[in-house]
Amino acid sequence: MIDNTKSNIQQSESRLATVLQVLPAMVTGGVERGTVEMAEAIVNAGGRAFVVSAGGPMVHELTRVGATHFEMPVQSKNIFVMRKNATRLAELIQQEGIDLVHARSRAPAWSAYWASKRTNTPFITTFHGTYGHSNPLKRFYNQIMIKGDRVIAISSFIAGHMRKIYGVKREIIRVIHRGVDLFRFDPEKVTAERLVKLSTQWNIPDGVPVVALPGRLTRWKGQLVFVDAIAKLGRRDICCLLIGSDQGRTEYRKEVERRIKQHNLQGIVTIVDQCNDMPTAYMLCDLVVSASTDPEAFGRVVCEAQAMGRPVVATNHGGARETVIKGETGWLCEPGDATSMARAIEKGLSLTPTQRERMAQQAMKHIKEGFSKDTMCAKTLEVYNEVLSTEK
Repeated sequence: MIDNTKSNIQQSESRLATVLQVLPAMVTGGVERGTVEMAEAIVNAGGRAFVVSAGGPMVHELTRVGATHFEMPVQSKNIFVMRKNATRLAELIQQEGIDLVHARSRAPAWSAYWASKRTNTPFITTFHGTYGHSNPLKRFYNQIMIKGDRVIAISSFIAGHMRKIYGVKREIIRVIHRGVDLFRFDPEKVTAERLVKLSTQWNIPDGVPVVALPGRLTRWKGQLVFVDAIAKLGRRDICCLLIGSDQGRTEYRKEVERRIKQHNLQGIVTIVDQCNDMPTAYMLCDLVVSASTDPEAFGRVVCEAQAMGRPVVATNHGGARETVIKGETGWLCEPGDATSMARAIEKGLSLTPTQRERMAQQAMKHIKEGFSKDTMCAKTLEVYNEVLSTEK
């Protein structure tokens, strides 16, 4: 929890600030999780937190932390709907005395930007990904994310991308890495009962190393490369888990299943679908892999696994270069290269107990010092206060 005596969010000497966050929907994912975490931080710091989205199951989490949610079709890319949303947002800003607007996605950001301009309200954005930028129209659409008074980049990789593709000035960029909730991702909190329950559910055999690749089943997450790497590893005394839902991508799931069968890895590599207890899932693993073929803007899985004291293998691009200490908390392999990945996995499985414990302690220390939720929230509040003080 952020120390409110040091992190108050102040609009004036007499009034604490009111912040509005805008995003497409409160369904699931890193953007939604970060929105809830910042809403809680704003409330804990003495401010008022408002969120506008198209709704979803995570709205109740906003209510739980003391934020107020307004439902609006801000996920729409229809220009007429976006303009109508801008009018409604402007009315909300005036009615509730919003002091600062924080946009987290492109379509909502356009509406929020127009509303901010109408009401002369400070506007900031968080640049969460590289976004498609293959033609001028896409780049124009994306550029709304660089129109903030300050632009938060979730990694140095994203900051560099913004400067290279969009020419964003360094002075308005603030790099704030996404953070891990160390209260939830704490090895000491995972009970034996939770371990037994999940191990039984997934039919994990006793006495064999467990390697997992968490992430939704989609091609760029690299499940096919991972399966090929396990085949190249040539070990049968191993249990490999693909943890994540196909989210309707049934054809890709079938392709992964065919690749498993092609390599005769049935019973060794298993798709276990979505998991609602990831701390326990990490604790069941000897090694956690991120196999993304495209650069991750940040890569939450890699940080969560390290927070749980697990060595990691990640592809050598994007945010992983900032979150993995090579040889100390994990290893980096070449993107899309099954041979390189197999070598890195072999290193992870060859650790002695002493080496594994040393790496676990280093990984947990690394995440605690640089990639915690509290650090992320405190730095974001600093950006809020920076912008608000400039506007006075």
